[in-house]
Amino acid sequence: MGRYLLSLRRFWGTSLASQLEYQLNALIELVAMAANLAGSVLVLWLFYRQGVALGGWSWNAALVVLGAYTCLNGFTSTVLQPNLSRIVTHVQEGTLDFVLLKPIDSQFWLSLRTFSPAGLPEVALGLGLMGWAARAEQGGLQPQQVLATVVVMLAAATTLYALWFVIATTAIWFVKTWNATEVLRAALSAGRYPVSAFPATVRLLFTVVLPVAFLTTVPAETLLGRGSANWILASLAVAGAALVISRAFWQLALRYYTSASS
Repeated sequence: MGRYLLSLRRFWGTSLASQLEYQLNALIELVAMAANLAGSVLVLWLFYRQGVALGGWSWNAALVVLGAYTCLNGFTSTVLQPNLSRIVTHVQEGTLDFVLLKPIDSQFWLSLRTFSPAGLPEVALGLGLMGWAARAEQGGLQPQQVLATVVVMLAAATTLYALWFVIATTAIWFVKTWNATEVLRAALSAGRYPVSAFPATVRLLFTVVLPVAFLTTVPAETLLGRGSANWILASLAVAGAALVISRAFWQLALRYYTSASS
């Protein structure tokens, strides 16, 4: 474990040094993320302006859901997209051979080799929106609610990672998976809104098939003190199962991988 932590520190240290060479890009990314969040808030406000309460959620409670989505979207920009989008390139150019020969777990290397600080402001904006909206909704935050929310958000990030990694792994068979990744992002964008705002069939889809509910709605309910222990445990179970599946799928894909040198 110590060796992997040391490797991760060096990976992200070199990536951060490289990214900070272009400081203007960081400012542009910050402005773009703030504008994106403002646009999402505006769309949500248009619903509530007409007197529509999405799934019975108040305005402030719905903002907590949007904050959770924004935070996870920043996580995607920081870790998932910079790393997992390169699996296609490794397969196309044959450089996956060199990854597999390294004295380190290949899934770990492919998942965490690069770190993009451009998404960190979005993570901060999302967490700030969650905290502010939750306080506005209930007048304060209880320490146990915050701690439980941290646990559930980590589970949500793990689930999101597993979904991305499974899609990226299919590059071994199909090479180009960019369209599938975009479809996944479009589907997950439904997490901007409480899952109870959708029809029953869609709610079932977003809970059982594509776990959108566990990404944003469950963390929001937890922070608001509405989440039950069963939903928190279910969130952890989904994250654990998703991680195991992504690992098993990677091992299966490697059996079908044809080395560029053999």
